[in-house]
Order: sequence, then structure tokens, then C-alpha cells
Amino acid sequence: MRWLEQLPRSKIFVVVAIALPGLWPAWPILRQNPTVMADPGKYLLHHFGFVACILLATVLTFTPLRVLFPTWGVAQALNRHRRLVGVSAFVYAALHLMFQFLHEDGWPTFWKDMRKPFLLAGMGIFLILLILAATSPNAAVRWLGGKRWKRLHRLAYVAALLAAYHQAAARKLFPIQVLWIFVPLGILEVARVVRQRIQKTRPIPAHAQAPTPVQG
Repeated sequence: MRWLEQLPRSKIFVVVAIALPGLWPAWPILRQNPTVMADPGKYLLHHFGFVACILLATVLTFTPLRVLFPTWGVAQALNRHRRLVGVSAFVYAALHLMFQFLHEDGWPTFWKDMRKPFLLAGMGIFLILLILAATSPNAAVRWLGGKRWKRLHRLAYVAALLAAYHQAAARKLFPIQVLWIFVPLGILEVARVVRQRIQKTRPIPAHAQAPTPVQG
């Protein structure tokens, strides 16, 4: 099963895996699926938002997977693509926002509907992802400094919470897909925090402790 560890190392594989959901809507549209063709703009609006949520949740699982399974090659390989997956979540969110704007028939209706809480949450998600995408290059890391950059990029967790609310409230109910996208992320994050606290409180073995210097 060595190929399972080698495949995620390939940037081409990751790019294809990210791009395929964006191309997927072409299939039902080309086949003139009556459900989709009734309102293709609304279909694309929901689809791109859904993919953005999946990518956001996915990239946030990379750190807990690396902490929980430090010797697992797949977890190590996936962490190499954090920036690519994170920026891709922003791109899909931008597509989602664009189709939201088109679906609302322009600025007047768009700004009027923006008073709705779930749409305000959606704009909050987009702004956070825009900031994170803009500060993803190495130059931004050097400019901000490592610690400040890490603190800033923790806003991704705020975006995930807003995304869970946005997805649920947009459909006037709590859809099951919100659970299976974000609950696994929550479980992994809790497990990561527990593991790190256990490691901090675990006593250092005697043979690993530094020897006491001999007083002359």
C-alpha cells in the first residue's frame, strides 16, 4: 500500500482532485438535467459554496492528522499542500459569491439581502479567506513574522464556524451535509488538543533528563 503514501505527495494529483469538483457541474448541465436546468445559476451557486466548505474543512484537518499520526506518511504528504488547498477554498468561495451576486440580479437586491444573518456570515467567511489567501505567500510570512502570521491564520477556524452556520441557515434547516463536513473536523481538533495536553503533562523519563552539572 505504499502508493497510498506516494499519491498525495504529487502536486498534480492534488490539483486534479481540487479541480474536478469545479468541472463536475458541466456534466448535468450538458445532459440537460431538468432539475439543474430549472435554475442552473442557483445550482452552481450552491455547488461552489459546498465545495468551498469541503476544502476549508479539509485543510483544517491536516494539522490534527499530523499531530495524531506523526509517522503516517499520508498525513505528512498532505501537509505539504496546505497552501494550495487553502487558496483553492478561497477561489471556490469567490465563485460562490459571484453566482450569489448574479442570482440576486445585481447590486440593489444583493445589498438589500445582505442584511440577512446567513449572508453576513457568508461575507465574513469570504473576507477571512481573502485575507488568508493574500497572506499565504512566503513574502507575507517574512513581513508579518512567524508568530503573527500563525495567529492571523487561526482565523480559518472562525471561517469554519461561520461556514457551518451559513450552510445550515441558508437552507432554513440543519442539513445533514453540514454534520458530515464539520463534525469530523471538530472530533480531530478535540483529539489533537487532548493529545498535546497529555504530552505536555507527561513526565520526562529519567534517562532523557539532562544530567545535573557537577559542582567543582
